[in-house]
Amino acid sequence: MRVISKEALINEEIREKEVRVIDEDGTQLGILPIEEAMRLAGEKKQDLVLIAAQAKPPVCKILDYGKYRYEQQKREKDARKKQKIVQIKEIRLSTFIEGHDLQVKANNAAKFLKDGDKVKVSLRFKGRERGNVAAGEKVMRTFIEATADVSNVEKQPLLEGRSLIMVLAPKNDK
Repeated sequence: MRVISKEALINEEIREKEVRVIDEDGTQLGILPIEEAMRLAGEKKQDLVLIAAQAKPPVCKILDYGKYRYEQQKREKDARKKQKIVQIKEIRLSTFIEGHDLQVKANNAAKFLKDGDKVKVSLRFKGRERGNVAAGEKVMRTFIEATADVSNVEKQPLLEGRSLIMVLAPKNDK
């Protein structure tokens, strides 16, 4: 059984009694019995394709099925090509990170954000650092300020287990 998509059928697969027929150049031929529509398609050495099954009466088009399928696949391929897949890059900080090290990591995050990726910033507390969550939050605020020109905070810093985690998204300046 040759099926174009989930609802489109061709030639003998169409089980309707009457269909609205459209020619290959887009002119409407009117509502015809299925036998008449099949005969017209056969005369033109084309296929009868059901393009709108939910319409009353269903709409069929006389066209070259192979060419139609090729053009449909080409459109889908172009649509996939134009999609931007957003990746999440991770940057790890420590509670007592030095200023220059923080700036280097902020520059890396800015580069990721300019490329259109999201950045997950995590700060893991080890041992006695767990008692000093305020220092970790201060580091996160400093990091947000360092990347403020290229990022929006998508998820505020939140303590999850032993880690303080936040997500930055690229800033949309349109």
